[in-house]
Amino acid sequence: QLRLEESGGGPVQPGGSLRLACVGSGFTLDYSSIGWFRQAPGKEREGIACVNSNGNSAHYADSVKGRFTISRDNAQNTVYLQMNNLKPEDTGIYYCAQDINYYCSGFSDTYDTWGQGTQVTVSS
Repeated sequence: QLRLEESGGGPVQPGGSLRLACVGSGFTLDYSSIGWFRQAPGKEREGIACVNSNGNSAHYADSVKGRFTISRDNAQNTVYLQMNNLKPEDTGIYYCAQDINYYCSGFSDTYDTWGQGTQVTVSS
C-alpha cells in the first residue's frame, strides 16, 4: 500500500519550534518533489514548502519564508519540515504530498498522494 505519513505535530508556544517528518511507505520518494501544505480552521489549504527530488532546490510561501526549512533524506525515505519562530497563525493541520514531477513545481494540482496530516497548535 502506497502511503505518506506525517508526524511531529503537537502544541507549542509562540516562538517555539517543531520538526515535522513525512515518511513514505510502499514506494520510494527518491524521484518526486514533495510538498508541505497546511489547512487552518475555516481556511483553504495552503501550500507552504516544496523540495525537488534530490533536495537541492526548495520553494517557500511568503508566509513561512525565513522561518521554515524543508529538507529530505532519501536514504530514510523521509522529508522534513523544520519550523522555527512559530506564530499562532501557523496553527493548522499539516500535510505532505508527493508531486508527479521531480522538480518543485509550486503548489498547483500536480500532487497525487497525500498523507493524513498532523495537527500543529501554536498557543500560549
